[in-house]
Amino acid sequence: MSNTDVNSSAVTGRRLQNDDRRLSDEMFITGLVAAAAIILFLLASALVPNFFQFQNVVNLVTNNWAVISLGVGVTFLLVSGNFDLSVGGIVALAGVLAVWFAQASDGANPLSTGWGLPTWAAMLLALVCAMLVGALNALFVVTLRVPSIIVTLGTMMLARGIAQVVTQGSQRNTNLPSDFGTLGNMSMFGTSIKLPVVLMAILIGVAIFVERKTIFGRLTYLVGANPIASHLSGVDNARHVFKLYLFSALVAGAVGILLASEFKSGFSSRGTLMEFDALVISLLGGVAIAGGFGSVIGMFFGAIVLATVTSAATGLVLSPDWQFTLKAIAVFLAIMAQTWALARRHK
Repeated sequence: MSNTDVNSSAVTGRRLQNDDRRLSDEMFITGLVAAAAIILFLLASALVPNFFQFQNVVNLVTNNWAVISLGVGVTFLLVSGNFDLSVGGIVALAGVLAVWFAQASDGANPLSTGWGLPTWAAMLLALVCAMLVGALNALFVVTLRVPSIIVTLGTMMLARGIAQVVTQGSQRNTNLPSDFGTLGNMSMFGTSIKLPVVLMAILIGVAIFVERKTIFGRLTYLVGANPIASHLSGVDNARHVFKLYLFSALVAGAVGILLASEFKSGFSSRGTLMEFDALVISLLGGVAIAGGFGSVIGMFFGAIVLATVTSAATGLVLSPDWQFTLKAIAVFLAIMAQTWALARRHK
């Protein structure tokens, strides 16, 4: 074997070793977050009366289906090295537009007057409008090279501003078709579990499969870890990121429509701070803010950690100000613990 072949084999071996270590690091962080979620739940059970109940475990997921769903799109974008802080605004916009499009055209006042579209058409059109916001994000980030955190903050405010104009700073909740509330309130399998929760579970399952078993998922990691290398390997980075922004907007739009259906109203303030909660649960789950590292499973356990802290704070009758402080401390400690654990592991 020539020296060239030996060097080539050595380089290949190092790459495989690095890839395996990255994957094992993700599994390590995911296990760490899952353990933290269990420990926090047990600690909350010791401090909060009647907290240790199976129904509480179910509620931690079902009450946070919207944020967890948003976290899927946000996680993929973070792994690719990009932010999406527009999802909260898209939630509000899609919900408001779905209601406006579905309201009858013969309302008694402007807030009860809409386009008179069938429910399915109103929701589909609202979903298209949500994806247009995602396309706008991609246009500025990919084509004009504007930092994603700036772009998505701007489109978040734009989307919420349009929602406020359509609702005149209030909400639209009258003159709707009788079937508008069906999707958001449909119970599944003879239980109290609603359709949006089932859709969230399906979304997570599909996202994990895409992340782990498809070329698209692997390319997302490559684009985030080393965009120059991915470009030299023939990957169209711009096109890939464009698809991710469309996907994130699609999920946010669907969440907004389902919430509007559940409450039978379009409210311009709905989804406020959801973009930050989605970002927080991704970071809690071990997703690297610089890209190239993280997982949807980790994000899910990050959501459980945040939900446990919030639920325990409510059970302890802490004021909202203290709840925000407690969440901030939990996020800080979790990220520091993950960094420390990885550093110790690599030593």
